[in-house]
Amino acid sequence: MLDLGSWLLFLGAALIIAITPGPAIFYVAARTLAGGRDEGLASSLGTGLGGLVHVAAGAAGVSALIMASAEAFTALKIAGAVYLVWLGFKTIREARVALPLAATVTGARRALREGVVVEALNPKTAAFFLAFIPQFVDPAGAVALQFVVLGLISVCLNTAADVVVTLMATSARTALMERPSLIRRIRKGSGLVICGLGLSLAFARRPT
Repeated sequence: MLDLGSWLLFLGAALIIAITPGPAIFYVAARTLAGGRDEGLASSLGTGLGGLVHVAAGAAGVSALIMASAEAFTALKIAGAVYLVWLGFKTIREARVALPLAATVTGARRALREGVVVEALNPKTAAFFLAFIPQFVDPAGAVALQFVVLGLISVCLNTAADVVVTLMATSARTALMERPSLIRRIRKGSGLVICGLGLSLAFARRPT
C-alpha cells in the first residue's frame, strides 16, 4: 500500500479535484435551484452512487475496456448526453408548475435515481478514475483493492463537495422564494444548464 507521503499527496490532489467546479457540481447546483434542498442532496447522493459504479468497473477492468473501444465510449457518451438533455427539457417544462409545499419525498427519490444514471453514463468519470487513481497504486500490492479504496475516498470527497454546493444553492434559493416569477426563471435556467452539460458530454472526446 501507499506510504504516508503518497497518502498525503493523494488526499491533497483528490481534495483539489473535488472542490474544483465541474459537471457534477454544476448539475447538483442546477437540481437544487430547480427542486430545492431535498432534491439537491438526493442528486449529490445519486452522483456519488454513480461514481461507485465507475470505481467497481475500474477495479474489474471494465472501464479500461470501454475507454479502449471508440464504439463503446461513443455509445456510453451519447446515452449520457441524451439523458441529460431530456432531464434539462423536463426541468424547463416543469418550471411552469407551482412548487409543492410538502410532496418532496417523490421528487427526492427521482432525483436520486436520476443522479445515479447521470453519473454512471458519464464516460468522462470513467476516464478520470483510470487516469488519476492508477498514479497512486502500488503495482506490487493488491491492485484492485487499492483501486477500490482510493476510488471510495475520491467519491466521498466529491460527494462532500456536492453537499456543500447544495447547501449554498439552497440558501440562495430560500432567499428568493418570495419571488415566484424569479424562481420560475431560475428553474428554467437550471434546465438550460443541465441541457448544456448534456451537449458538452456529447462532444467529449475519448482520451488517447
